[in-house]
Amino acid sequence: MTTLLILVILFVILEIFESSWQKSETLFGLIHNNYYIYKKNIFFYFSLHSTFFYTLILAIYLNNFGFWMSSIIVIKFLDIAFKLSLFKKIDNGQELTELMPMDMKMTNTFRYFNVVIYPLTFIFAVV
Repeated sequence: MTTLLILVILFVILEIFESSWQKSETLFGLIHNNYYIYKKNIFFYFSLHSTFFYTLILAIYLNNFGFWMSSIIVIKFLDIAFKLSLFKKIDNGQELTELMPMDMKMTNTFRYFNVVIYPLTFIFAVV
């Protein structure tokens, strides 16, 4: 039980870190923050997605590849892949407004929703 609590707390801390470095008032701002890091160094960009790697390590360490754990991995992978696809299109000269016609305000609830959802899903995966 203590080990599970430590793993969940670490998950929450990593999710807060990940949400904080991407922090912006709007969705376009979030994409621009990601793109800025991506352009500086793609390996650094990947390393900032620490919860993706943490989830992979946990799945291997706990030998848990069930529905809930795999869902976290797949969603995090698709998030990174979608952003990389956007970046490639931006590099090819397309405007972000062409790719995503609507910008939206990023409230604190929306910005930190992952801090609740992913650790909770992890708890479902291991309990």
